[in-house]
Amino acid sequence: MTLRLSASHLSMRLRSLRIGALACVVATCTGVLHAAPPQAATTGTDPVTIHPDIWPQPVWPLPPDPALERRIDALMATLSVEEKVGQIIQGDIDSITPDDVRKYRLGSILAGGGSDPGKRYNAPPKDWLALADAFWEASMDTSGGGHAIPIIWGIDAVHGQSNIVGATLFPHNIGLGATRDPELIREIGRITAIETRVTGMEWTFAPTVAVPQDDRWGRTYEGYSESPEVVAMLAPAMVEGLQGKAGTADFLDDRHVMTTVKHFLGDGGTTNGKDQGDTRVSETVLRDVHAAGYVPSIAAGAQSVMASYNSVNGQKMHGHKVLLTDVLKGRMQFGGFVVGDWNGHGQVPGCSNTDCAQAFNAGLDMAMAPDSWKGLYETTLAHVKSGDIPIARLDDAVRRILRVKFRMGLFEKPKPSQRTLGGRFDLLGSPEHRAVARRAVRESLVLLKNAGGILPLSPKQRILLAGDGADNLAKQSGGWTLTWQGGGTHRDDFPNADSIWDGFRKQIEAAGGKAELAPDGKYQVKPDVAIVVFGEDPYAEFQGDLPNLMFKAGKSGDLEMIKRLKADGIPVVAVFLSGRPLWVNREINAADAFVAAWLPGSEGAGIADVLLRKPDGGIQFDFHGKLSFSWPKRADQFANNVGQPGYDPLFPFGYGLTYADKGTWTPLPEDPGLAGDAGQRDQPWFDRGVATTGMTLQLAGADGVVMDVIHPAATTADGALVMRAINTTVQEGARQFDFRGPAQVRLHANAPLDLASEAQGGMAVIATLRVDALPADGAAAFMVGCGEGCRAELPLGPTLAMLPRGQWSQLAVPLRCLQVAGADAGNLSVPFAIRGSAGLQLSLSQVALGTRFDQRVECPPQ
Repeated sequence: MTLRLSASHLSMRLRSLRIGALACVVATCTGVLHAAPPQAATTGTDPVTIHPDIWPQPVWPLPPDPALERRIDALMATLSVEEKVGQIIQGDIDSITPDDVRKYRLGSILAGGGSDPGKRYNAPPKDWLALADAFWEASMDTSGGGHAIPIIWGIDAVHGQSNIVGATLFPHNIGLGATRDPELIREIGRITAIETRVTGMEWTFAPTVAVPQDDRWGRTYEGYSESPEVVAMLAPAMVEGLQGKAGTADFLDDRHVMTTVKHFLGDGGTTNGKDQGDTRVSETVLRDVHAAGYVPSIAAGAQSVMASYNSVNGQKMHGHKVLLTDVLKGRMQFGGFVVGDWNGHGQVPGCSNTDCAQAFNAGLDMAMAPDSWKGLYETTLAHVKSGDIPIARLDDAVRRILRVKFRMGLFEKPKPSQRTLGGRFDLLGSPEHRAVARRAVRESLVLLKNAGGILPLSPKQRILLAGDGADNLAKQSGGWTLTWQGGGTHRDDFPNADSIWDGFRKQIEAAGGKAELAPDGKYQVKPDVAIVVFGEDPYAEFQGDLPNLMFKAGKSGDLEMIKRLKADGIPVVAVFLSGRPLWVNREINAADAFVAAWLPGSEGAGIADVLLRKPDGGIQFDFHGKLSFSWPKRADQFANNVGQPGYDPLFPFGYGLTYADKGTWTPLPEDPGLAGDAGQRDQPWFDRGVATTGMTLQLAGADGVVMDVIHPAATTADGALVMRAINTTVQEGARQFDFRGPAQVRLHANAPLDLASEAQGGMAVIATLRVDALPADGAAAFMVGCGEGCRAELPLGPTLAMLPRGQWSQLAVPLRCLQVAGADAGNLSVPFAIRGSAGLQLSLSQVALGTRFDQRVECPPQ
């Protein structure tokens, strides 16, 4: 097996991709989408000047419709300024009621990743549909005055209608990028639209057309590829699948939904791979790399574009008038409306979540104000009346929104449950839909190693399925699945799905073989071969950001399992579940075969289709997938993309073996290229609401029972400690802990941390927290655990009492103080814990090592 494509082979492959991708762009553009140049960050603090006239100019496919415009004119002439402002505000179902819509005449609602009917992540489909009816009825109720304007409901149906129990779950975009199959993507879009309409929504916040350039970014899996050509090829296919083809009778009909192409612009290019960060690139890179998916998507008639959280060269996109108005709406002829991201307007300088005239004036047409909608409505109304927001700008925004509603025929439609597909719950996860998803899984798999031609496997053997991903539908589906981060679900939440184990078991048993499931790899009967399924746990935006590409900091335990099985003389096939390429050289070396399966979704059986032979020995399906992201040679090689100077990956863009390739193998280097324990030590341990790689958030009640936390809300079995997610500057950016009895909140290190040198260097454990209430007895303590019988505790009550109530502060606990109190800083298994009593209420957003803080805990006397 050759680890690299030859230069000529790679050049030919890129050339063919470029021609195929641009064919759908050039035909509808008067500008040119240039080949991707090397990604180069800008320097300095001055923003790069944007020249709209050099940007591509796609042709908007919907010609002017005089009859439609007359309807808009007639309605606009009768609307009050209050009603107009209502149309440009979007609230979240967790913070808004149908009565609010009835009173404020809002134009849209959304269901964010953590918002569900009755606050139940697994609410049945009928509850979603009933809520859709209730909001629609409120928007059409004129008994209190105002006009009947149908509300539109947006939702993150990003890999299928993935918020709904029983829906078909497709591979995330990174897997679809590996298929290079626009027709398949178009069919996935069509099915997603159908299942979304079943539950009453008309609008999906998809597709993401980012071109991720740094694989540390936690949203990498939402991008089709690091290559702008691949993104440009697949994005319009998804738009047409979701909406129907512009100019045809089925465009935006009852079997389709409106799309949101996101996030405009540069979300995949932020410095250090940080979500919501700053994208510091030249205008050429911004145009030719990061805008590549927007040009063909606009030409396909995408009805909305979402403004991005990130900045571009220091300027927040929600307030970037040149890009939103002059480039997107002007030069690129976008004829839909621009919607914001979750309180993204509040990040514009001079703005808050409840007040931001600047964003509307920059070109935002609808503000996503999930929990801030009422305050934003009131201030926006005041800004319009004062002239801070010109009436012409308000009218333009409202016209754009109404134009889409008229195009969808919503004014003539009954309530959602009475539309063509409303309540057709039999379509959720239907056999036809699941067959397409299973095909997508087969086509997305990428074979990286097949030493000795071990694959495909005979199903007549005794086969062991091992690893924590073997029978784990949440893990194989990833983030944006029933819950925002994809965690906290159960097997019963996936009634129309096959885990990877399910798929193998059925085929093996049908062929007369024997299948055994042992997640820990400890088999009952020695197998002929083992399939170890492992990888990343579910995550979504920003909570998935990494400091480097070392898989679980090299401390996952999966490598040891593979080696143990190999030591028993058992061949091992590794199936890796991930939302990005990661450094796993040791695991690849240890296994006989290695398959990148990405995040396949509900149809785990698609993996068995490819890895298992037919019972008669023939091949069922060959490997089809090719890498759409370059695979790193080192853990610090996170921004080495095809076409850039010094390009030197382990497996290049476009790589992927088939069964026809020879099974020779040369061992890979096993030095990750990182210093010391950087994989765990240099990153926060807890950030924006969740424990990061290598850590587990735990709660312990008065009964001493410890529970791992995997969901945004949790309560100890004895009720002594209640945790819930709260918003900060980002959605669910912190956790609030309400102590109702003696209890602990703590972080457990999957592998003990050696922080002895950090202790000598004067570093401290720093918690970013907010004291909301103190216990009557003032009792609280900071604790660490350092192995069997080793612990240290420092009084915390007096220090908490000194912090400003209700304000965020940074509290430091010097490692040296913990050593004085008896801790072994070289073996910290629990590096952070707070013990409290009834009445203590505090919120926590981050725990990390550092030296900068507001208040510190005093050391005990030595």
